Amino acid sequence: MSINASVFADDSIDLQGITLPFARRGPPDAPAVLVLHGGGGPVSNQFALRELSETHHLIAPVHPGFAGTPIPEHFDGMEDLVYLYLDLLDALCLERVTLMGFSMGGWCATEMAVRNTGRLSHLLLVDSVGIKPGRREDRDVADVFGIPPQELINRLFHDVSNAPDHSGASEEDLAVLASNRTALALYTWEPYMHNPKLPRRMHRIDIPTLLIWGESDGIVSVDYAAAYQSLIRDAGLEVIAQAGHQPQIEQPAAWLSAVRRFLG
Repeated sequence: MSINASVFADDSIDLQGITLPFARRGPPDAPAVLVLHGGGGPVSNQFALRELSETHHLIAPVHPGFAGTPIPEHFDGMEDLVYLYLDLLDALCLERVTLMGFSMGGWCATEMAVRNTGRLSHLLLVDSVGIKPGRREDRDVADVFGIPPQELINRLFHDVSNAPDHSGASEEDLAVLASNRTALALYTWEPYMHNPKLPRRMHRIDIPTLLIWGESDGIVSVDYAAAYQSLIRDAGLEVIAQAGHQPQIEQPAAWLSAVRRFLG
């Protein structure tokens, strides 16, 4: 495990020839939540997740390629991540797990639930990508690789003062940020941020599902959320005001309230 990944992980497991680092947060006998982070990197140290770990046992892996970890030679897309985490559920003998995914991690979580919900109890998707509801020419998901950095921040956050400040970052930290973008591209680039076959498979999801969305999300809009919701039987949708693509950062209390109501 690299030094950087160790900031977000206190355990690891060998799967598919990969040493996968992950964090454990919260009482070990509490209900389990498998947390899949988005393209911004691990979320296990965020305030809202630490608060949730007071009542739940969070297991939060670091996707291969993020936080200074290597990308396995045999990985070339999202499907590799999906099966890695299905194997993780088996390897850790987890039962009745809440599967929670943020953005890219929500796409991964959806693909997992389409394949097998045998070890899952709930599915919780936060500003997820993964589908393309519009026509070929429509920009359903903002081009996070092509738009200028300040515009990207404006799209990610309702209040840009909530954006992380990298002005004093070390060269090592900047290298990690660059590697995060490389890993994000590996998992999401082609086709961009979606699986064309996924919408016809989402009817297979047979566990309680909730989508939580930032009202001001400029990456994937609330209309995108509604299209996502319509593809999952009986899924709910909670829209959080004054929040962008990361509502757990901008409105942690509202986000936690929605999560706790759902998990009940």
